[in-house]
Amino acid sequence: MGFSYRQSVSVGPFRFNLSGSGVGMSVGVRGFRVGTGPRGNYVRLGARGVSYRCALPSAPTPSTPPQPRLISGGVAMQEIESTSAAMIVDSSSETLLNEIREKRRLLALKPFAIVLTCIAIPFAVANGWGIATLVVGIVAILAASHRDRVRKTVVILYDFEAHAAEMFRRFGEWAEALASSRGAWHVASEGRGHNRKYHAGASTLVKRNATTIRTAEPPGIRTNVPVLSIGVGRQTLYFLPDRLLVFDRTGVGAISYATLDISVNRQRFIEESRAPSDATIVGHTWRYVNKNGGPDRRFNNNPQLPICLYDEISLRTASGLNEVVQISRSGIGEGFAAAVRGLA
Repeated sequence: MGFSYRQSVSVGPFRFNLSGSGVGMSVGVRGFRVGTGPRGNYVRLGARGVSYRCALPSAPTPSTPPQPRLISGGVAMQEIESTSAAMIVDSSSETLLNEIREKRRLLALKPFAIVLTCIAIPFAVANGWGIATLVVGIVAILAASHRDRVRKTVVILYDFEAHAAEMFRRFGEWAEALASSRGAWHVASEGRGHNRKYHAGASTLVKRNATTIRTAEPPGIRTNVPVLSIGVGRQTLYFLPDRLLVFDRTGVGAISYATLDISVNRQRFIEESRAPSDATIVGHTWRYVNKNGGPDRRFNNNPQLPICLYDEISLRTASGLNEVVQISRSGIGEGFAAAVRGLA
């Protein structure tokens, strides 16, 4: 990931420039640009706190937490799931959320351009204007797509004082280490195992899915800093310098790091397949075990399985966020959690 602090961000023909007086905007091409400013979204981070502009609605009441449910094998699995992103908000994030949500609600022009082009082409072909109409239609679709991108994009420019820059640089180093883990999973649910013989001796069963940890900007947002992205099931987390954004199909939520409870536990996990290359293997067991821990000879297909030591990172808030991410590279979870707390 690395700490990279750019002074400008481009959205279509528009360029937003960060200067000592705030944010300016220019439009044009190389060699000829017309500008105005200061304007745009401007976040200043430093010892005196965070400054941002706009007005906001009150935070909604979080939904009722999910209840345990039964899965195959009679094991009660407790879902580890956040409430919808639209319900996750704290008072310090309402201004930014208000603008993001307004931009997302804007009507896209590209679908209309596609439909109109598809309707017009058959009539144009019948009258000998097929190629010309197709060219005009393609130009209209491209222009509508470009227009949508400009209208529906929120630009956020960060300006750091020295201490805040150092905190974000440190976060970037740990985020890069986190993303380099060979294995990453989102833990969807967990439950207590009642018959350890048939679960490789495990006392706790976990339902997890492979996930992606990478650098990626949130949908519809352009910013001048790298953004860590973590997929957590139906939602995706984006770590901005001053807050955590939560995206899903229902909308977008935001959390200030001061209200985020992040904790790390080292867990012994029995892998049913090959362990990731960076995993710490602390022992072995069998798919079907006897009470003494040895292999159950009644089963022909009873391979030996590695026991790995993984980091489990839990992220929770009072407003409804509840996610657990497991990574194969043990020993970096605490450093990452400390770096996130440093952003607060």
